[in-house]
Amino acid sequence: MRYRPAGFVLLVLLVGGAGAGAGKWQALKQDGLHDPRNPAIDVLQEPGDALSVLEPDTAGNKVNWVTSLEQGLIQPRTSLDGRRVGRVRETSILMRNTLPMRYVKFPHKAHTEWMSCDNCHDRLFVAEVDANDMSMGRILEGKDCGVCHGAVAFPLTECDRCHNTDSSTVTSPSDVSWPDY
Repeated sequence: MRYRPAGFVLLVLLVGGAGAGAGKWQALKQDGLHDPRNPAIDVLQEPGDALSVLEPDTAGNKVNWVTSLEQGLIQPRTSLDGRRVGRVRETSILMRNTLPMRYVKFPHKAHTEWMSCDNCHDRLFVAEVDANDMSMGRILEGKDCGVCHGAVAFPLTECDRCHNTDSSTVTSPSDVSWPDY
């Protein structure tokens, strides 16, 4: 098992107090990532103290980040350097090339409330309908959606969160709001 120095990974959330959900998260000294012998570990906030005040979830790090944002429990910045301007987009994209799984209805809003458009466009995705050669293989390799999902966003084991639209409910492209690039 490889230990990283305690200062290497520092999670700072500006929320206070431990809620009823404390205990769902492993203590830093037992998580296998932090060196329990490093005295600096005592200055880090325990995940249970930081995360238990947020909306719970059943997957990943056990936090429903979108709901926590909607409830005003967190106020994320659009970029680390603070120089990117955020713009919430209400549009959704319907991805139909998903057989045998259900279609993917990608909500821009849930993503652009977190970060600016240029985090993804045109670095990860071309801003044009059907211009991106995505596949689950690429995503599982950490490309496209896999840059975040499986790393900092909910894990790829939550298939129904993305594959969320039954093809029988979609009658035309007007069933989704297309981007206005």
